[in-house]
Amino acid sequence: MAYDVHIIGGGMAGSEAAWQLAKRGLKVRLSEMRGGGEMTPAHQTAGLAELVCSNSFRSDDDEKNAVGLLHYEMRQLDSLIMAAAAKARVPAGSALAVDRDVFSAEVEAALAAQPTLEVVRERIDVLPSAGLTIVATGPLTAEALAHSIGAATGADSLAFFDAIAPIVYRESINMDVAWMASRWDKGAEASLEMGGDGRDYINCPMTKDQYLAFREELLAGQKTEFKEWEASTPYFDGCMPIEVMAERGVETLRFGPMKPVGLDNPHWATPEHPNGRWPYAVVQLRQDNKLGTLWNMVGFQTKLKHAEQVRVFRTIPGLEQAEFARLGGLHRNTFLNSPTLLDRQLRLKKAPHIRFAGQITGCEGYVESAAVGLLAGLMAGAEASGQNWSPPPRTTALGALLAHITGDAEAECYQPMNVNFGLFPPVAPDVKKKVRKEAYTARAKADLAGWIA
Repeated sequence: MAYDVHIIGGGMAGSEAAWQLAKRGLKVRLSEMRGGGEMTPAHQTAGLAELVCSNSFRSDDDEKNAVGLLHYEMRQLDSLIMAAAAKARVPAGSALAVDRDVFSAEVEAALAAQPTLEVVRERIDVLPSAGLTIVATGPLTAEALAHSIGAATGADSLAFFDAIAPIVYRESINMDVAWMASRWDKGAEASLEMGGDGRDYINCPMTKDQYLAFREELLAGQKTEFKEWEASTPYFDGCMPIEVMAERGVETLRFGPMKPVGLDNPHWATPEHPNGRWPYAVVQLRQDNKLGTLWNMVGFQTKLKHAEQVRVFRTIPGLEQAEFARLGGLHRNTFLNSPTLLDRQLRLKKAPHIRFAGQITGCEGYVESAAVGLLAGLMAGAEASGQNWSPPPRTTALGALLAHITGDAEAECYQPMNVNFGLFPPVAPDVKKKVRKEAYTARAKADLAGWIA
């Protein structure tokens, strides 16, 4: 069919943009190369909005957390991604985690039901020369299209390394060693509402000697070798490989993904543990699917070779016989220098019929990617309908993220960014520090309501 907007890429951003356009009656062509004989280094299926890394959308607390506030704002704008996440949700304390297969299926079903939306399994190699277009190909943009984008922008894309964590079969975890708990029981009420029991993480405890030995194994393990052209590519801190963190200091892991605070091990209430029930370090696993059969290793992104992952991670107490549904990996991501290349409506300055959305713009995270897709869909929808469009206030999570991408950030040192309160205009200086986060969210909710109205 003839279409009003062409979307290239069926990930989080592309799917959300397509939804926002189609539900407004606009005709949309959504091109996705997976399912047409093509695949990326990180994806495993042809499903739309496939989650390739963690299954967590992070905190769902919209009173004290910037990403939780972003969840709230997207829900107010009828986000498909948030609606699908609600249907695919699995217990994870105060975090929003999903069964990744159910989530992708919900997104596909919702888009398939839109009569003005056509999903085409095809690879696009060249940016369209005309027609409203949203490029949402993500950080794993196919080589030919990446070259076309480079030619259109007149600048090289920046790049960083991203890593994914292993997933373990639940039945292979030794629960005589590991135990179920949430840190300080945080999020127990939300967990119970979700059908959980308030103890939403599997915890594998370590003594000091076990921790030090494990760190040495991480440092000595065989790693993925980089190609020469990749040698200068930096890591994004939000997906730092576990062994790279280990290199930064003996205690770094204990203050990061292996933090033991708030985790009381009932197995250690014995004379063999004279220091009591508090482990020196803990490896946590979070439920990855609704059946509870798959659990991912929280914060354990890795560039260890596959055989080394099995060997090293089986030294973790409770994972001695672990069977892995997926091992970790490393891939090179690319993104635009958006503050230089894009205008305030995410349009390419040199070719304004083209918008960019999602991680390719330099936002980081599932929710942020979908949020920028949502905004791009609203912008393109207004333009296609001949309407004026004004951005959400910068005091909102959506507005702060958009402003960062399209001009507030320093172009010379632009790096992938999660939403955070540091992107927001400051609240009044007389607001006390202990209630400052609540002040940010209250202001954002009020300003968003006014903008929507």
